[in-house]
Amino acid sequence: MVSRWSFTKISTFFFSLIAAGIMVAMLVLLIVQSIPVWKHEGWGFLTGTKWFMRTHEFGAAPMILGTVLVSFTALLLAGPVGIGAAIFTSEFLPSRLRLTVKIIIELLAGVPAVVYGLLGILFLRNWIYDLLTPFDPLSGDTLLTGAVLLAVMILPTVMTLADDALRSVPSAQRTAARGLGLNPTEVVLHVSLPQSARGLLAALLLGLGRALGEAIAVFLVVGRQDNQWPEKLLSINPLIESGQTITTKLASSETNIAYGDPIHWGAICGLALILMLMVAGITLASASLQFFSRNRHAS
Repeated sequence: MVSRWSFTKISTFFFSLIAAGIMVAMLVLLIVQSIPVWKHEGWGFLTGTKWFMRTHEFGAAPMILGTVLVSFTALLLAGPVGIGAAIFTSEFLPSRLRLTVKIIIELLAGVPAVVYGLLGILFLRNWIYDLLTPFDPLSGDTLLTGAVLLAVMILPTVMTLADDALRSVPSAQRTAARGLGLNPTEVVLHVSLPQSARGLLAALLLGLGRALGEAIAVFLVVGRQDNQWPEKLLSINPLIESGQTITTKLASSETNIAYGDPIHWGAICGLALILMLMVAGITLASASLQFFSRNRHAS
């Protein structure tokens, strides 16, 4: 038994080290490859609002803004629905029916992103255009369209992880609460939700990480318009106009065009570096919350 556990621990450490090494290597590679654009633009690469590859003007701010708007709007739409659905399935549905619902939700998570994108073109784009008619939009290809599509895509992730977080609350605590006279709704409000708060937040963060990294589906519906920097940040205008995100820029043909130009290629790698740091930060935060949540329930 001792040798078995020793082998398991050694294997876990070894493969974790390989994964960490790959991540560090990718990070170093992107830093090195993006050096030309940092030398050329400096901090202007992060704060600049103009992107013209022929004149070597590379400002990533509109794409960073587009990424943040699309991802956080998607999370704002999917978060309440996903957590509400998880509460219903974990706390109120019979176990057999709960298993069926969870299987269906997990199957939705396996639908290819390009299929979601094509459905967005067929149905969602026209619906958003009709919805935004009072604002006189140019088309239905907007950041809001991408956000709604992403909300549908990350909903299974949020719901599944939120359900796991709620089910990790010891049943003895629910039983004790019912013994004190609390009805099922009060048990959810005063026992399940407080005890699973960290796990629920981790589910939201992982959903956000999924939204930040999605490319193909968003690529098909956001319009991919460069240099879209709003006059007023605190307004609805950026969402109801065509735009660009980091992932849609990286997925475009410009990535192939840039390879022969060190500064242009550096700008593309710089975008990838920014995206990687954003996703890595959110993933680490989510993993930390899940770790502390498991330790809390285990103690």
